[in-house]
Amino acid sequence: MSEMGNLNLRHLYYFWVIAREGSIVRAAESLELTPQTLSGQLATFESVLGNALFRRANRSLQLTDFGRTVFGYADDMFQTAQALTDVLQQPPENRPLSLSVGIAASIHKLIAYHLTAPALFLAREVRLSCRTGDTTELLKRLGQRELDIVLTDREPASGEASHFRSHRLASSSMSLFAAPDLARKLSSDFPASLDRQPFLATSLDAPYISALMNWFSSQNIRVKVIAEVDDSALIKVFGREGVGYFAAPTAIHDEVCRQYQVEHVASIHEVRDTLYAVTRARGSHNAAVAELLRERPELNDKIEKSEQ
Repeated sequence: MSEMGNLNLRHLYYFWVIAREGSIVRAAESLELTPQTLSGQLATFESVLGNALFRRANRSLQLTDFGRTVFGYADDMFQTAQALTDVLQQPPENRPLSLSVGIAASIHKLIAYHLTAPALFLAREVRLSCRTGDTTELLKRLGQRELDIVLTDREPASGEASHFRSHRLASSSMSLFAAPDLARKLSSDFPASLDRQPFLATSLDAPYISALMNWFSSQNIRVKVIAEVDDSALIKVFGREGVGYFAAPTAIHDEVCRQYQVEHVASIHEVRDTLYAVTRARGSHNAAVAELLRERPELNDKIEKSEQ
């Protein structure tokens, strides 16, 4: 092992083993060293650090406060190194795939699940990491290779097009939902019944919100925004409690009604939520990314049936 400044990684490893074993004798047996050699290596390490790592109590070694701090870092390092060794010892075709997905916060969480879940059912193990946030920030992280793919409800701006490739995944009309009492009230004489009724709006710059507001205007509906929320799941919770009505893709009609105990008011076919997957322009050899980009007739069938 090499040195990092004054930190000798071999000495750090010896210390880690001693701390785990609880004694120099047991650690020496594990490392196939003599206790005298190991004790000397520990003394050298403590001298370099300028602090004691252990104190002796009742013929046993106990970590000092400083020693516990060093052990915490060492434990993270060597546990990670062991995990990496285990992965590298597997045949390449058996190694888990790593998939880092950026999900625009304006995408409804149930839709995000339907778009992401297929990667988890590959024959090969996939270690999935999901990050939510603003599309612009997610695309920046995609360009820096911190993410493998971004799921969003808008295509990259023209200035970003040369760096990324956009893939249209699905498009669904939008529907309105509300708690049962409010839903019955709104279903009567729709859409005039929406006038001045409490509406739960997303505070995010989601394209479907602009389209929905234009539709309200075309129907001479005066929108009473009772709350602006930047989390699609929280909006549904507010809706479930009867605070107001909200919009969600028709494609997840059944899940929304079942999970949040709300009722469907109406579908608005003129307003659509279109979803895209964005990858780097040079593409990816990641099989999990390819799975997310694969055309899904079953999803399109579900959307078509929900809109009939």
